[in-house]
Amino acid sequence: LYNVPRSVQRLPQDTSKNSPWRLAAPEAVSNFSATAYYFGKILYEQLQVPIGLVNISYGGSPVEAFMDENTLKTFPEIKVPAKTDTNKLNNKVATVLYNGMLRPFLGYTIKGCIWYQGESNNDRPQQYETLFPAFVKQIREQSEQGDFPFYYCQIAAYHYNNYTAVNAVNNNSAYLRDAQRKALAKIPNSGMAVLMDIGEEFNIHPMNKATGSKRLAYMALTKTYGYKGFAGESPAYESMTINGNIATLKFKNAANGLTAFGKPLGLFEIAGSNKIFLPATAYVMGGVVVVSAPDVKEPVAVRYAFKDFVVGDLFSTEGFPVSSFRTDDW
Repeated sequence: LYNVPRSVQRLPQDTSKNSPWRLAAPEAVSNFSATAYYFGKILYEQLQVPIGLVNISYGGSPVEAFMDENTLKTFPEIKVPAKTDTNKLNNKVATVLYNGMLRPFLGYTIKGCIWYQGESNNDRPQQYETLFPAFVKQIREQSEQGDFPFYYCQIAAYHYNNYTAVNAVNNNSAYLRDAQRKALAKIPNSGMAVLMDIGEEFNIHPMNKATGSKRLAYMALTKTYGYKGFAGESPAYESMTINGNIATLKFKNAANGLTAFGKPLGLFEIAGSNKIFLPATAYVMGGVVVVSAPDVKEPVAVRYAFKDFVVGDLFSTEGFPVSSFRTDDW
């Protein structure tokens, strides 16, 4: 395990602060990313080759803090500190973690990257939809190792209205989760671990780290290492067709079907052209979900679990939760 020491820098650095490589013994693990540790442990158990993990993280940071000045030129609304600026910096400021923590490691040979971030961009979901793929493109180009695997956790559902660190007009974290979902199509060789079933209403970082790590590891084993015979990804919304007052939703990555594990689906909403969403009746039919509501005669849009805090109730038969999603762009 290698922990990159926290470092906020105004100028790009060639090296980071000193830190030793440490074997994954209890003392070292206790001060490491739990998600990364469990991920590496599963890979080691299956691959039986040495696993090295470099942890470059700083809690509560927006993605632009890990991006360089040149990449951020296409996002003029993000302020980059001037080299002559004397204001005190912190991890919320654009470029400063790239300069002090990430840049020194971009020449390091790696097999792939796992990423768990997004909470601090919750107030800017529309921007994140393009900002996040730009970040991934940046580190791939600067690493000069091609489109290496990039697997990330979708942020867990949480009651953001109680999170005073985020000053958003709309604190519904479903919009940021949706930005992450849509980013998948913009990032080659990527995957997203969905955490819809383990979020905690009053804890922004859910305590159940092992489940998210396992999903990242299964993704790596199936998509990167070619393991077969088990699922590695959550089902993902693919398309919608409407017949009368019934909307039928199709999903990919659901070869063995969908399930609610014997419980009713209670998180679907449906809307007509008035854009007013009403609770819907939904049920699973193999690999599709059929949705309707008596007061919506001509549906045009469906949303699933599109709330700030919610516990998902739709899964693949292998137990992978479906991400919250919307068919509209309202």
